[in-house]
Amino acid sequence: MRMKRQIIDKIQVNIPFTMLYDSYLDLFIEQKLNPEIGIDAVALKRFSLSDFSNIAELFHKHSRTITLHAPFDDMSPGSQDPAVRGVTRKRFEQMLQLVPLFRPKTVVCHASYDRKRYSYYRDLWIENSLEMFSWLGACVSDEGGQLMLENVYEHSPDDIRILFERLEAYNVGFCLDTGHQAAFSRTSLAEWMDALEPYLEQLHLHDNFCEDDDHIGLGQGKIDFVTFFEHIKTIKKEPPIITLEPHKEEYFQPSVEYLEKVWPW
Repeated sequence: MRMKRQIIDKIQVNIPFTMLYDSYLDLFIEQKLNPEIGIDAVALKRFSLSDFSNIAELFHKHSRTITLHAPFDDMSPGSQDPAVRGVTRKRFEQMLQLVPLFRPKTVVCHASYDRKRYSYYRDLWIENSLEMFSWLGACVSDEGGQLMLENVYEHSPDDIRILFERLEAYNVGFCLDTGHQAAFSRTSLAEWMDALEPYLEQLHLHDNFCEDDDHIGLGQGKIDFVTFFEHIKTIKKEPPIITLEPHKEEYFQPSVEYLEKVWPW
């Protein structure tokens, strides 16, 4: 039980703000969970700054660590269409209003490269993405946090490495999502870790059967987390920020119990 509590104190647990507000706030407070709060267009439209502030203050009162996940549905920071980039920036601007309230350690964004959509204008995609994320990274850094870019549909770390190389001045880190890598990448997990090791600052952990983005509990799918943790300990002597991303409540406890068995630090 003591080890379980120590692990829970060191990790974040994903929760969309709307679900937190409507159903899970008491559970998070009672179990002393550190939230990674997902902000989306629905929450930004439904809730006032006062609503967000009240939740933030409650977590601060209970000395919980907070991370945020920025909006990502239908967002395209690297789009060739200025109107699409304008909507994307508007959502990020709305999210940035919440950063001083929650004071998150990190704000996670999807890097959002998809070869099916962007390969034919990759150079422009890179240019537009760098413009968006340099602005956003500076804004988050000014508030004491760190911007993280997360892999989703990328086939290889080479798809997005250039972003991290050119955003070093803005302290932008890499959030490695194990479930996305297993479901969508064509490059091994070890290669992802090795290629982006200088920028690896956060992990999103969830399991699947290497076909779809199932977000099931750790150890319930096919991802080899034992080898993963053995490898990552060789490049990270201290644990990076770790977020559990179970998409059903019943996946949470098995994930923590699995972490107890494989925790390398």
